[in-house]
Amino acid sequence: MARDGDINEPTREFPGYPTADTLPARSDDTSPPRPGGSAPTGGPAPRGLLMVLGAAALAVVVLLGAQATGIFPDFRNPFAKEQTDRSQPPLLKSIQDLSRYVAAEGNFQVVVDLQNDRNNVPDFLLNQRTLFVGAGSVEAYVDFTRISEGAVVESADGKSVEIKLPAPQLGKTNLDLQKSYVFAEERGLLNRLNDLVKGDPNRQQQVYQLAEERITAAARDSGLTQRAEENTRKMLEGLLRSLGYEKVTVTYAAP
Repeated sequence: MARDGDINEPTREFPGYPTADTLPARSDDTSPPRPGGSAPTGGPAPRGLLMVLGAAALAVVVLLGAQATGIFPDFRNPFAKEQTDRSQPPLLKSIQDLSRYVAAEGNFQVVVDLQNDRNNVPDFLLNQRTLFVGAGSVEAYVDFTRISEGAVVESADGKSVEIKLPAPQLGKTNLDLQKSYVFAEERGLLNRLNDLVKGDPNRQQQVYQLAEERITAAARDSGLTQRAEENTRKMLEGLLRSLGYEKVTVTYAAP
């Protein structure tokens, strides 16, 4: 029971409880928080962090603009693909003087469908089929070194001349690898495993050889040598008429 002397005493403030007089003073206090206290939240971001982000964004914009204008060289990819040529210098083995007139040239294209397999073995195990499109050219020429003595006969009055030439020949087939390509290829499981263990760098050699043979055969049947005879005759007639001959006769020996 409360004593009578305490009844008329004023009520004491609870320790630490803010009063109207202490609130303004606490709001102006900028002292760091006490150990164990929580930092204030919800305030604006630090000014230093905003400056760092702004500088980084500005640097990126400047670098991109410099690269677009060509001031700086292009940035290189550290993992870019590089090609190294370690080929040896060419070796001159021989020189041959050519004394032939190339009178015609034929350009050909052939499709080679070559398949190598084994009897009684499924194709998915052992099979090799290649569809190759080959492009090549063949020259038809007259070899002037084979002109025999007495092949050029001039008339007594010097107005006509007769020339007997060797028959035109077909040159070696030149397979153009830039225009030739493998259109499709089928290989069995065992063929693929063999490539992984010991690859064959000359695997396409048989296809190339077959394409050259087909083009050579087509050149023989194309009338290329007849075109070479006609072109050589026209060339010699124009040349000798410019030298004063009125009549020029060009004949060819039997092939």
